[in-house]
Amino acid sequence: MNQLVYIENNRPVTDSLTVAKVFGKRHDHVIRDIESQIEKLIEAGEEKFSLPNFGETHYVHPQNKQLYKKYLLTEDAFTLIAMSYTTVEVMKMKVKFIEEFKLMKDELQNNIPNLTKVEAEALALHRTADMIVKIPKLEQKIESVEQKVDKQITITQGEQRGLQKKISSRVYMFSQDKEERRYLFAEIYRDIKDRWGVPSYRDVLRQDRKDVVKYVNAWVPKKKDEEKGEIA
Repeated sequence: MNQLVYIENNRPVTDSLTVAKVFGKRHDHVIRDIESQIEKLIEAGEEKFSLPNFGETHYVHPQNKQLYKKYLLTEDAFTLIAMSYTTVEVMKMKVKFIEEFKLMKDELQNNIPNLTKVEAEALALHRTADMIVKIPKLEQKIESVEQKVDKQITITQGEQRGLQKKISSRVYMFSQDKEERRYLFAEIYRDIKDRWGVPSYRDVLRQDRKDVVKYVNAWVPKKKDEEKGEIA
């Protein structure tokens, strides 16, 4: 079995891909479960727990080389997500995860050297100098990844809901008739799909989100446009 827990930024973590593989679940379903828990934490006013324990990042799919979202999970985050997975086989895997988290924490503790004050200061200076050299290269890599993310990653569930609300507000501005609104909703969603070449508003790219919002805020039904033309 592949390693379930590994060290990232000097702390033991697992990730959503590993959880999906080990528990026999689709990765998008695990992502959905994680984001649902994050939303519940935010609603409960527990952002302080959410931020350090769930780390959104991305990975390159080995087949199509596209960037996809995944989450890094601390032991606390993993425990929270795994609560809802309750079959006998899953329980066995939970125990293995917990054991590996313990091993990783022990390994981190054992790797901390006992240094004199002078040695500690020298080590700190060495690491600082090393970071000064590495930071520009890291910044270039981060910028490159961010550009790829903007071009490939679609809007999040939260952004989807925000866009839905703006669309609803715009449609309700033009009609209070339920039947007419049904046609207006179909029209505005169709306009968004045609204008940005996407199968659904959920597939809008993050880099296009602001432009889509501006478009929605200024959107006018074709019937209203025609009426304006006749008046003019």
